[in-house]
Amino acid sequence: MRLLPPDGLLARETRWCRRANHYCRRRRIRTLFAAISRLGDGVFWYLLMGALVLADGMDGLRASAHMAATGIVALTLYKTLKRWTRRPRPFAADLRIRAWVAPLDEYSFPSGHTLHAVSFTVVALAWYPWLAPLLLPFTAGVALSRVVLGLHYPSDVLAATGIGLLLGGVSLQLAPLPL
Repeated sequence: MRLLPPDGLLARETRWCRRANHYCRRRRIRTLFAAISRLGDGVFWYLLMGALVLADGMDGLRASAHMAATGIVALTLYKTLKRWTRRPRPFAADLRIRAWVAPLDEYSFPSGHTLHAVSFTVVALAWYPWLAPLLLPFTAGVALSRVVLGLHYPSDVLAATGIGLLLGGVSLQLAPLPL
């Protein structure tokens, strides 16, 4: 089954993608968003988990394990949704949009980078609220990078944000923080 938005919404989203993608013609912007996106592949999150263990011992290990378990569910969920929806990426659907970095898979909906970033941020902030000045801008940057780099539509990112918030919240309900 292929899930596509109505033609009017798709046309609007494609225009937004073209406008955002145009900014990557500037090398500094392209380099910035490519770096943020690359860190969002997992590097940033693995480093954060390791730093939490080093900085906070067993509590850091528990927080990192909580994030990792949430990440496994996020991976399974987003791969299932991508196989089910099979939405083409913006650069594949409109030749005026360029993929400024190579995609990790074929389909667009939802943004796996955004889903992971949001769900990891929800869990990490529940454990360590003082990380908000680092995690919130980084997570927003990951989400924005996916559209600017031509890899996702805004609705892919918005849906992934909602799914990530829900997944992070459910994760916290199922595995509450120690008192």
